[in-house]
Amino acid sequence: MTSPTLALSGERRTLDTTLVMGVVNASPESFSDSGRFTSLEQRLELAASLVEAGADVIDVGGQSAITNQPELEAELEVERVLPIVEWLNASYPGVLLSVDTYKPAVAEASLSAGASIINDVSGLLYPEVVASCVAHDAALVIMHTAAQPKVRLQKKSLYEDVGAEVLAYLREKMATAMELGLAEEAVILDPGPDFTKTPYQTVAVLRRIHEIRNLGRPVLLALSRKDFLGAVTGRSPRGRDAATNAAIAYFASTPGNIVRVHDVAAARDVVATVETLAGMRDISPDYLLPDAIRHEPAS
Repeated sequence: MTSPTLALSGERRTLDTTLVMGVVNASPESFSDSGRFTSLEQRLELAASLVEAGADVIDVGGQSAITNQPELEAELEVERVLPIVEWLNASYPGVLLSVDTYKPAVAEASLSAGASIINDVSGLLYPEVVASCVAHDAALVIMHTAAQPKVRLQKKSLYEDVGAEVLAYLREKMATAMELGLAEEAVILDPGPDFTKTPYQTVAVLRRIHEIRNLGRPVLLALSRKDFLGAVTGRSPRGRDAATNAAIAYFASTPGNIVRVHDVAAARDVVATVETLAGMRDISPDYLLPDAIRHEPAS
């Protein structure tokens, strides 16, 4: 399969590997990090640690997708997100910055501050978000969902063929974004694991990810600590990291992914190992492991 090309910030990048997107939740409501990163200082420290661990992209979100909390006013979301985006843009100019929002005011403010990707979980609820991406040469994540943001919808009868319906939805929304002026190479597609899907439906979609790849666009896989992994393992969110890494390994042998994770270092190791075994990376025949990492240092 040909590796997809992603255009953003005036550059074209061939995604011949799997990129790792680290998550910075600037919201105390987060389902996974609730209560852990409450101050701006803590969130900046988290962002820095993710970059130092090797994140290719940092995704900053000011409003959690959790459905038992009300929608935030755009002004509050901007207050949460903007200082992080501005600091990352100044401190780590080589790292791609993404903002998880569907609100036009938040998207515009974030792109103006240096973000280059808008991660829209609404399925293009607001065309103005597309317009901002066009104006700033930014990329746009289009995610499948069957409901408005912040609405929990899980019904086993919701889809007749969930894989086919997700594929058709993403194809239609991509066409809509392009009609609004967005370049095809600026589109990233997200099948929306857990969003308006039962664990069974999420797995059914992920088993057919090759059909979404055939649309020729990079695929964002927001797998980290998701409910479907809880269904597989019986563990709460922070106990799902091993399952998250297994899911990343399953997909990483095909290029063109962006995996959205909380544990960047582990994801980087998984991707490097899978790509090496798949022949996508090489180890030099002259390489010998240095003593410093052959043995665990004495305590």
